[in-house]
Amino acid sequence: MLYICATPIGNLGDITLRTLDALRSADVVCAEDTRVTGKLLAHFEIEKRLERLDEATITEQAEAVIDRIAAGQTVAFCSDAGMPGVSDPGARLIAAAQAKGVPYTVLPGASAATTAYVASGFVNPKFYFAGFFPRKAGQRTEALEALLNFDATVVFYESPHRLVSALAAIADTLPTREVAVCRELTKIHEEVARGMAGEVAARFAEREAASPIKGEIAIVIGPPTQDEAQAAQVTTEDAALARARELLASGGMTKKDVMRALCKEFNLSRNDAYELVHQA
Repeated sequence: MLYICATPIGNLGDITLRTLDALRSADVVCAEDTRVTGKLLAHFEIEKRLERLDEATITEQAEAVIDRIAAGQTVAFCSDAGMPGVSDPGARLIAAAQAKGVPYTVLPGASAATTAYVASGFVNPKFYFAGFFPRKAGQRTEALEALLNFDATVVFYESPHRLVSALAAIADTLPTREVAVCRELTKIHEEVARGMAGEVAARFAEREAASPIKGEIAIVIGPPTQDEAQAAQVTTEDAALARARELLASGGMTKKDVMRALCKEFNLSRNDAYELVHQA
């Protein structure tokens, strides 16, 4: 059996009884970082052989680990913190188990993504985990522009060293959104800082100027605001009106043809398309 073990994201008291049982029963514990998992096992007085299985080694070693399970071993896998498979090498280990038909089970537990979503206080019932925030400026802009019409709360992981630049990018692209920075969740210095994107960006820029920001961080971006939706609607209508004028001026389409084209191209209702064609 392969046990995928969720581990605490900070407070060791958040480990589950099932995870402790799995770690005790395993023949070997594979870990993203043996030092981190070693401290966890020592805290709960569990003595097991530890093997490193991280981003650098999992591609080459995953199949060998799965073969050992097929031969009768029980293996537990732990990432540094939280749920394995969420932005870490555990996903490839599970895929390897599926490919070989080896039995595995996921033991639920702490996850920074869901903890940050709840801690942010945004009431939208839909949320999307987007992994780590892009490092490159162009990729950041592309990722944020994709959220303009995305009706959901979005969670990103981010390094403390890149937090200020990430918040600045969010404020530039989504200035009407609220943002929550969730730092050191479940730990002694837990912090949830929420406000308008520009305000939060300025607050952390000021803090970083005084001393480096530390800790594990999740950025939660609130859903689209009414102002943002209205601005997007105006932009769409302007573009559709310009397109209607262009098509009518070409002389090759009837008004009904233009209406159909607007509905398809801009996802408009028939009534909205009719009004725009009439204006054009």
